[in-house]
Amino acid sequence: MIAILFFILGGYIGSFLNVCIYRLPQNRSIVAPRSFCPECKTYLKFYHNIPIISYIILKGVCPFCKKKISFLYITVELLTGFFALLYFLRFGFSPDFAFFFLFTSLLIIISFIDLQRGIIPNSITIPFILIGFAFSFVLKIIKPFDSFLGILTGAALLTLVAAIYKAVAKKNGIGEGDIKLLAMIGAFIGFKGVLFAVIIGSLSGSITGTLVLIIMKKKDSELLRRFLSITSFMPTKAQNPVSLPFAPFLSAGALLYIFFGDALINWYINFFEGFM
Repeated sequence: MIAILFFILGGYIGSFLNVCIYRLPQNRSIVAPRSFCPECKTYLKFYHNIPIISYIILKGVCPFCKKKISFLYITVELLTGFFALLYFLRFGFSPDFAFFFLFTSLLIIISFIDLQRGIIPNSITIPFILIGFAFSFVLKIIKPFDSFLGILTGAALLTLVAAIYKAVAKKNGIGEGDIKLLAMIGAFIGFKGVLFAVIIGSLSGSITGTLVLIIMKKKDSELLRRFLSITSFMPTKAQNPVSLPFAPFLSAGALLYIFFGDALINWYINFFEGFM
């Protein structure tokens, strides 16, 4: 029963994250005014903002103008509720729960802003590089040296990759926002977490990009095109090939590390030791 309450709480926090995702790129207050329809600007009633349930009852449309509500809204609420439940089951209601749930909430905000707008706000990454490092002096989950090394590694690693890509491809491939994001990831999960996030992020991003290109060449790819049209990586006439936002893949790598990182690293080491 308590676990279900944490899922519900996570859903409500996810509703707030949706506000952040919509307003932060516009440099608007995330506190006031209250929630409104992005299309008709009509203020929503409190019962229109019940996480997940309201979306289902309203059948995914605004109760006033009847315009479609992006399914990304309910996706954010479900994801946030899901991770609140997972962290509660793993850590209980503890400082570690708060630490990782905050980190995950930040990654959700950043990933969906990058998906929709192709940017990563400095207003999130820069302050939380410092806040993540400060947590390392309070919590036992990460040590200050590991957090500091994670920040340096995250910033330096992607800066190097970006420089190499630009030298070879003669164009920018990784933005400064991704570099700051990886530094923030390092502040929260340290040196190994940064390396893991980069490897998994690069691998999953490459596979996803290849699959998107293959599917979009097929005549039956209209459904995929509709999905991509609400993200920043829908190719236009000037964009060839598809440009994928990197933040969701780095975030997925960081979250995978939290739950399975040590086990996967040990498996990898043991696997190759078997051939030596």
